[in-house]
Amino acid sequence: MKARDKVKTALEAKAICEAARRRGSQVVFTNGCFDLLHVGHVRYLESARDEGDMLVVGVNSDASVRRIKGPLRPITSEEERSELVAALHCVDYAVLFDTPDPLPLIELLQPDVLVKGADWPLDRIVGADVVCSGGGRVVRAPLMPEASTTGIIERIVNRFREKAHSG
Repeated sequence: MKARDKVKTALEAKAICEAARRRGSQVVFTNGCFDLLHVGHVRYLESARDEGDMLVVGVNSDASVRRIKGPLRPITSEEERSELVAALHCVDYAVLFDTPDPLPLIELLQPDVLVKGADWPLDRIVGADVVCSGGGRVVRAPLMPEASTTGIIERIVNRFREKAHSG
């Protein structure tokens, strides 16, 4: 299966999640911008996948990323970001969403497990109430603070600025 075939619409993902639950599988959901894919993303998503039988990842649309990260982001288009996320071995499906947060997608998919980074306090995790009220659980996954898209962008800018001044 090609990675782009694992990128689904919200309604396609809903049908897939419903079928998985009928088979007795636990559906895990997480989300993020995934602007420049890095090892921190990979380890976070592997950790999320360990929490159930199927991992569905919500990927913020370009407009959504701009609202969160500012006008210079994203670096990589939503099509590329969703395909890259889908290509990871631990990800079963990726779904783009355009809302300010993933709540409408969480309400639609009704995952059994919601995973967010440990930097999010439990009372601020969007959709936690939806998942818990349906009998599911919320997991705060460990992060690699030294691995971040912002850090990568800063290293690139600094290295090329130094090169420009030294050359």
